[in-house]
Amino acid sequence: MSNIVETIKTDLITAIENDKLVLPTLPEVALQVREIAESEDSAIADLVKVISNDTALSARIIRVCNSPLFRGSRAIENLNMALSRLGMAYTSNLAMGLAMEQMFQATSDMVDKRLRATWQTSTEVAGVCHVLAQHYTKLKPEQATLAGLVHQIGVLPILRYVEDQDIQISSIMLDNVIDELHPRLGVAILKKWDFPKELQNVPLDYAKFQRQAPAADYADLVMVANLQLVAGSGHPWNEIDWNSISAFDRLGLDPNIDMSEEEDLNAEMEAAMALLQ
Repeated sequence: MSNIVETIKTDLITAIENDKLVLPTLPEVALQVREIAESEDSAIADLVKVISNDTALSARIIRVCNSPLFRGSRAIENLNMALSRLGMAYTSNLAMGLAMEQMFQATSDMVDKRLRATWQTSTEVAGVCHVLAQHYTKLKPEQATLAGLVHQIGVLPILRYVEDQDIQISSIMLDNVIDELHPRLGVAILKKWDFPKELQNVPLDYAKFQRQAPAADYADLVMVANLQLVAGSGHPWNEIDWNSISAFDRLGLDPNIDMSEEEDLNAEMEAAMALLQ
């Protein structure tokens, strides 16, 4: 293992342990939206007020509302109608997700490419999670979406660090650092962001294929969604015997069925992914 990799790991781990690592902060609009959604006496109108200040976010939420996943009998033209259709909880998590997207950009080409690729995977996983939660579990689809969006959030500080320190490192070595460190960092970020307890373990647990849990949880959803997305590819996860992965059992899913073959499910997954892209 090259020294540069060891140096990066040591630096980052020391920084985490001493609370010196600059963790990303949630965008202001996401914080405001969450505060409103969590407060007892707030109304849709309060959300409209905050979100309407952000034109890009408003436009995307209206677009989401008119997507096949939510389409009602008539087109949604304004934010008020959109939020009434989506409801507080869903709007809040969607706004949080869409606001997070701006964090996945960088100035250096290599880092920017990687951040965008990470976000792309996250939105795909989130889309599958949403649909799985809705069809197979009592878990909340909007929380499931959020779980998918943040399962690799720990990649952010690593890439920021590489960019800030202007570190020259090969792709393979960088992958090695990310694989080893992003789960711990992800948990630290979600704690810092005061995410719900049931989402905080997702970065750490979603790739622990032998994990046991008393009941299906968000890490199970994210795990199965990730596996669905690499099914049939040359990804090393396809070398595992999926029948030995108990998350499928907990979700009541057959590991041998390719969901992308199920037309209705597949259409919904595509729609859910498109929302976030």
